[in-house]
Amino acid sequence: MPKKKIALNSFTELLSEMDLALLSASGSQLVEQIGLDVVRGVVLDVLTGKNLRDSTESLTRRRIAALNLATTEFFIKGSSLSADFVNQLPELATDFLAKKNVSKSERWLSQWVLGLTDKAFQNVLRDNPTALSHYREQYVRICSEVAAERKLQAGDIHGELVLDSQYKAQVNWMWLTYLLNTIGAQTLAIRGSEKSAYGKLFEKLVLGSLLHILGFKHIAPPPHEFNGVFWLSSRAEKRESDATLLYEMGKGVRFDIGFIGRGNPEISLDKVTRFEREISLGRSTFYMATVILVDRIGANSRIERMAEELQGTIVQMSSGYWPRQVAQVLHKTVGFKHPLAQMDDEQTENYLRKAILKVPLGEFIGLSENFPQNQVQDEPGTYFLSEE
Repeated sequence: MPKKKIALNSFTELLSEMDLALLSASGSQLVEQIGLDVVRGVVLDVLTGKNLRDSTESLTRRRIAALNLATTEFFIKGSSLSADFVNQLPELATDFLAKKNVSKSERWLSQWVLGLTDKAFQNVLRDNPTALSHYREQYVRICSEVAAERKLQAGDIHGELVLDSQYKAQVNWMWLTYLLNTIGAQTLAIRGSEKSAYGKLFEKLVLGSLLHILGFKHIAPPPHEFNGVFWLSSRAEKRESDATLLYEMGKGVRFDIGFIGRGNPEISLDKVTRFEREISLGRSTFYMATVILVDRIGANSRIERMAEELQGTIVQMSSGYWPRQVAQVLHKTVGFKHPLAQMDDEQTENYLRKAILKVPLGEFIGLSENFPQNQVQDEPGTYFLSEE
């Protein structure tokens, strides 16, 4: 006799609002969750030559750990609805994925339950929902075979997980197989999404901080001021530059930033080949120099020679205190003068450490700085700054 299908309209019903917010957080929402003080410390790390991925790894690990535990809670709560919950999970997931206008959170949860990520869904199923049934049958068969083999090799596993004396789940090899597969897919998805989210987020934060520290004023385009001002992600006639600086009438600089490793920094250069050398603003024409910020350049890279041919300058963010080099480049290209250009390493670090405290980070990503700070405290002294 077939077992009664579980009355569940959505997997998201089994997650708290806090977990759902963590699941679907955008870059700016992540800032609100972790606090501007932590973000300020990461920006300082990048400004002093540290790798962005290294600096944000603890933030990523924290989010993954929290969501892994939320997924375990999800399995326990679901199992409390029915002893057959785990067996029905794959079918529930395909049903939810087949719905129209499914939310991102629901789509992700359903994919993870089937051991899939967005990328795997695209590559394995070629975005074809009709292929889901066939995939689900294979997935269930493989998981069943693996669980049965483990039982033969190691013996039976059983026990009970109890959550808050209210929810209970009976554990066996199949239950663990589905749980761990879900967590594995979730971890891959979160790492992929955070790599993109943090990259885009910190491009604005690092560029905005750099130009603010150098003494320029952040404005919204189109500009009504033309001296010592900048804006972020401006769309020019040909392509979008990550930041545009107007130094004085007739002189400006476009910035392109990419946290791209030494394997493929030419990608960043390829983008800026479409920059125009001159732009018209109001009644004035501005000659635009180009500064390209990349993480690191490989030993045999042709990017520096190509940049010179395009009358642009490459700056490696892996170099210690590279903002000093940017100040020197601006002096050479537009005549800009700043004391940072003449500082030694110790002076530069002290200057950046104090200057970063005054940078309006929230302004660069459309946030107010009035929400609570210090929400997360990983490795104190690295991320938390003071004037002392």
